[in-house]
Amino acid sequence: MALRAMAEYAPMIQDRHAHPAHNSPPAGRGSTVHAEITFSVDTGEMPVNETYEAGRVIGRRSGAREQRRVEIADARAWGREMTLDRNGFELAEHATTVKNFFDATELARIYYAEIEQLVSRVSGAYRVHVFDHTLRSGDEAEQSERKVREPVLWAHNDYTEWSGPQRLRELLPAGAEQLLKRRFAIIQVWRAISRPILANPLAVVDARSVAAGDLIKAERRYPHRVGETYQLAYNPNQRWFYFPHMTRDEALVFKVYDSEKDGRARFTPHCSFVDPATPTGAPPRQSIEARTLAFFA
Repeated sequence: MALRAMAEYAPMIQDRHAHPAHNSPPAGRGSTVHAEITFSVDTGEMPVNETYEAGRVIGRRSGAREQRRVEIADARAWGREMTLDRNGFELAEHATTVKNFFDATELARIYYAEIEQLVSRVSGAYRVHVFDHTLRSGDEAEQSERKVREPVLWAHNDYTEWSGPQRLRELLPAGAEQLLKRRFAIIQVWRAISRPILANPLAVVDARSVAAGDLIKAERRYPHRVGETYQLAYNPNQRWFYFPHMTRDEALVFKVYDSEKDGRARFTPHCSFVDPATPTGAPPRQSIEARTLAFFA
């Protein structure tokens, strides 16, 4: 069932019934595209996603869905105005020394440390811990050959009010309860791993434009654990953005959970989309997202 509005969310949540123009991207500032995005429909029953293994990973997905055509603005026009705590995301220049993103050993040895430093710099966290990563490809043959996942084409947020703290308990059981006494966040980093991304870019929603009632809890079943995500219901007030033609030396840093309830961004729904501006014959997307626990004093 959709999460209901609660008093502590009041500073960050827009009125769902406010006039849609209030959250439309300002006219004349950067370009926009119009694209179809798949949203969930709240039926009162919790949707379920089952994940089996890499390579066409979604084994089963239940729940009602609808497609809506939305306006997605080029976030590059906003520059440094888009920040992690205000909007839920920001773009960072971030050169990486990784040679082969498909080499798990190299990722653990080099990339994880790079990401921990980046997230600390962007968020101000005193401690950052990378706990996993996901490689994705828009090429079905490569998905099967390399055992990597496909782009996710429905709007979602990876963690919920419950599953954010629960993931910390699962990953760091010995110190979790002490760590939960202070602010912590789950922050993800998304980037191209080779060529600039021309197909299936990632769109993100300005967290300030997401109402509590837009977030629909969904059960996420893995082979060895059960998690919970938010799927997103359509709301005309939502403001969508993307960074076109992201290169290997750029990183999109976005927040999918924050324990602090002081008005800063807490959840940032996102999804890939079919960009109508994609050139004919553009290569399939190759990307990586790293997930981190970030701890604050």
